[in-house]
Amino acid sequence: MTEISGPTWRKSSRSSDQGNCVEVADSLSAAVGVRDSKDVAGPVLVFSAQAWRSFLATIDRHH
Repeated sequence: MTEISGPTWRKSSRSSDQGNCVEVADSLSAAVGVRDSKDVAGPVLVFSAQAWRSFLATIDRHH
């Protein structure tokens, strides 16, 4: 399991302004964390940096 201590969280630029917010911690050395901003103590999804870049590239192609 990847350690998630001390990440710097920021609101994703792709989040809506209506409270449906995703926070991203891309300050980690080898991973990217993603969480629901309404539940900061809740679960965190963890992706490798490469998987995250691939995900973002796929989103860009479809929007």
